[in-house]
Amino acid sequence: MTLSLKARFRQPQIVLAPGVYDALTASLATDAGFEALYVSGASIAYTRLGGPDIGLVSMAEVAETITMIRDRVATPLIVDADTGYGNALNMQRTMRLFERAGANALQIEDQSFPKRCGHLADKGVIPAAEMVGKIKAATDARASDETLVIARTDAIAVEGFERALERAHLYAAAGADMLFVEAPGSTEELARVVSELKGTLPLMANMVEGGRTPIRSTSALEELGFSLVIFPGGIVRALARAAQDFYASLKANGTTDPFRDRMFDFDQLNAVIGTPAMIAAGKAYEGTL
Repeated sequence: MTLSLKARFRQPQIVLAPGVYDALTASLATDAGFEALYVSGASIAYTRLGGPDIGLVSMAEVAETITMIRDRVATPLIVDADTGYGNALNMQRTMRLFERAGANALQIEDQSFPKRCGHLADKGVIPAAEMVGKIKAATDARASDETLVIARTDAIAVEGFERALERAHLYAAAGADMLFVEAPGSTEELARVVSELKGTLPLMANMVEGGRTPIRSTSALEELGFSLVIFPGGIVRALARAAQDFYASLKANGTTDPFRDRMFDFDQLNAVIGTPAMIAAGKAYEGTL
């Protein structure tokens, strides 16, 4: 991406950011041509903990993930920062840590603790005034105005659709750079998010396979008026299905041969991750005396 995210979101074309959770998925997504990546807290929970997205992942674990991804790719990173991992002061520490690690945008949400995936039931939200304070704390703490604060509200499931829109307006006034109303339940609600909020700030949509919001294509969401769409957990759902099939095949057959047409071989994978180029680069530093 030649533009900063801030400048890019001023353009009419939507940004499609796939979910990633480590350096490998970030590298593969970058090679596929995506101009921004979404570091998914849910995907980190699924893969690092082997468990659900219910607030178990720590700030330090996400920071380490950002650092490892940034060491591998230069692609802009939109990072799921959950609730900021505490109050406004925790939010400021999260902003400083994630920004130094390489985040270009932090998505923060108004859920109460312990938070959970936005498409799970039985969520709670903090008072709107507390979230306003967190947004202000985040913007005060960032080292660069180019580091964006994406304000997410989960209030649809707790307080209703109208209140979610009211919260979004408050979060815009507090200094957020983008608004994210989580889990609209229909295409009509997606359209209403845009009609009610377009012109305040750029808007983000979240596509979760099997979630509460109907899946719509990137082009359809652009036509509605969204500036960013994420598919945060799709890669884990795809890999988990493939891994389940792989292990079942290996157990049944005692060999990987029946699965070979669905795998990279040793040399193919090394080519994808850049092993020959890295070895060549290392050799350039040998015998320099």
